[in-house]
Amino acid sequence: MASQLGLSNRVKDKACEGNIWVEILGLVSKHGALNMALGFPDFRPPENVLEALSNAAIGNNHMNNHYTRAYGHPRLIDALAKLYSITMGREINAMTNINITVGAFEALYCTFMGLINPGDEVILIEPFYEPYKEMLRLAGAVPVYIPLRMKNTSKSLTSSEDWTFDPSKMREAFNSKTKAIVVNNPSNPLGKAPTLPGMWDRTVTIGSAGKTFSVTGWKVGWAVAPSNLIQGIKTIHDAVLRTNPTPTQEAIAVSLETELSRLGSSECYFNSLPREMEMKRDLLCKYLSQAGITVVVPEGGYFIVADISKLDTNGCVTRDEDGQAYDYKFVKWAIHEKKFCAMPVSICYSQEHKYLGEKYVRICFVKTDETLNKAKEILLNWNITRQDDNEQKKYKEHETLKLPNGTI
Repeated sequence: MASQLGLSNRVKDKACEGNIWVEILGLVSKHGALNMALGFPDFRPPENVLEALSNAAIGNNHMNNHYTRAYGHPRLIDALAKLYSITMGREINAMTNINITVGAFEALYCTFMGLINPGDEVILIEPFYEPYKEMLRLAGAVPVYIPLRMKNTSKSLTSSEDWTFDPSKMREAFNSKTKAIVVNNPSNPLGKAPTLPGMWDRTVTIGSAGKTFSVTGWKVGWAVAPSNLIQGIKTIHDAVLRTNPTPTQEAIAVSLETELSRLGSSECYFNSLPREMEMKRDLLCKYLSQAGITVVVPEGGYFIVADISKLDTNGCVTRDEDGQAYDYKFVKWAIHEKKFCAMPVSICYSQEHKYLGEKYVRICFVKTDETLNKAKEILLNWNITRQDDNEQKKYKEHETLKLPNGTI
């Protein structure tokens, strides 16, 4: 008798757990909350980028509406090769060093599936982008977690620079099974920006048009790597998707060509967007600080991590042993009661280190001034309470007991 069709071993232990974003966004819709959790701009992309997409679809070249090269639209990989040759300081071959994907997400999946074997160990620096763990599990890899911890500091305003890992723990994590380390630059959610010089021969660099041009819904991503590594990525991509949508690739290619001609000028979007983001970051940090909230000022990226431990929840959110992280319960309560949605940072940690993220939420600051002002109104009308000494001691003991070394 034939085997009964059912869930594969790869997914059956996770298939019914659900997706935290489905639950949170469902609550946002239900309660009409301000969504500051997801990492997308709520303003228009550059007009020339939108025009490029329109021209790709309805212009004279009808082939832009049909299949293109499986591993990347020729015009797009040529533009990316020029850009990365400049930024990496080496010659990038469009045909052998680049693969276009459906967003950076697919590039990550193809990288893990194409280069990682079952049983290989992959180091993740916590907090991390939460899908890493599940992608690695599907590849049969074993994640090894190295947590970043806040330095002992008396500063009222902290930075992602203040979060570091113990070098000895990193050295201990490496062994004969170690295959890779995932470096998110700037990190999500902290916005920490590490550097690793001289890594070309063993690095896959992944990027996307979503964050580059503020078009997160277009889902155009890419992987740049030496030819021996890109081959594994191409193999998985070819089996899973074969080819990507042509009009969006054409539009991003045209947009990159425009920015390459503007490099170094104030008009270049690669220069103007960071300036605008920095102003929005500083503005939201100001609002959070005025509300009595300690913030972690990011060096890069879209997000601010904020300490919620002093925010009053009228006793509705407690640190107890019900199995749910404090920040997760806090976010659900805030959506319902304050009409404000952030992301619980504890989901970016392994189970062992989840307690390190429980007093933080991630807030996206790449929003219109109108949205930021709405956030300001909510935050400044939020009652601030200071925990009494017993409560602070209780929470400190809770943290200390869970630390491997018994210290913070």
